[in-house]
Amino acid sequence: MGHVMDQRVGESEGRCPDSGRVLSRGAVFDGDSGMIGEARRFAADFLTEIRTADDHPVPARVIGTAQLVVSELVTNACKYAPGPCLLDVVFDGDIVEITVWDTDSTLPVPRAAEPGRIGQHGLEIVIALCEGYDVRREPVGKRIKVRLAAGTDGRA
Repeated sequence: MGHVMDQRVGESEGRCPDSGRVLSRGAVFDGDSGMIGEARRFAADFLTEIRTADDHPVPARVIGTAQLVVSELVTNACKYAPGPCLLDVVFDGDIVEITVWDTDSTLPVPRAAEPGRIGQHGLEIVIALCEGYDVRREPVGKRIKVRLAAGTDGRA
């Protein structure tokens, strides 16, 4: 067993009973920096599995974008929030929804673009790539939800 496999504590999967089109998978990570790569692989593996199904095409560029968004959000959780991190990825045919929960209740604030700034561009990147972005304080921590267009033409 590699170090990365130790990062994933739990995993769940579901399908919407009404339409059958909504697919979701979630995982819990322990907060170690190794969870960043594991979370990227988790999202990519899930979306790739869907991509191989004839009735749920997920463009390769959407999978790549989802990996980048997951990487940025989970990196922030790892850096700023002690403890576990939850990741949910949902696909409904038109949208890929990525939700990350962490233990820090401080809401992230997008910063103005500063080309000379080193680091701290993650939220700028995420917002530039997504169709929708929502941050909510939870009874413990916060939940960040991002929606990416999953259509083959680049639109939701």
